[in-house]
Amino acid sequence: MAKGEVDLSMLDAAVNTLIAKLLHTFPNCMNKTISEARKAQLDRWDRNKESSREWLARNMMTEARSGFRAFNDGPKENREVDFIKLRRMLAEGHPWNDELDKAISPHYQNRRSNDDNELRKQQHER
Repeated sequence: MAKGEVDLSMLDAAVNTLIAKLLHTFPNCMNKTISEARKAQLDRWDRNKESSREWLARNMMTEARSGFRAFNDGPKENREVDFIKLRRMLAEGHPWNDELDKAISPHYQNRRSNDDNELRKQQHER
């Protein structure tokens, strides 16, 4: 899949057709149509919003924060946290803090390996 090509021209044409239809409507009517289409989702959200907000707040301080940092700061070829190390550290009772973030982040792992290589080089020169 990484080396293959996927022809998305039919999808592009369908999206462009839909966008053209929406472009030629009144903005408020379009908003009403979208709201009606989302009504079932909004009803579910209204029934679950308190627990969803609670979960989202906890998640943004832990998993999402680590994941977003890894994606944003990590090297282009490695933007995922070390999930195995994460699970091990949590199983050992390690709190979810900056130390844990640094231990699982590809950005800091890369830095650490560079620092380790520099330290080895200095020790070898002595």
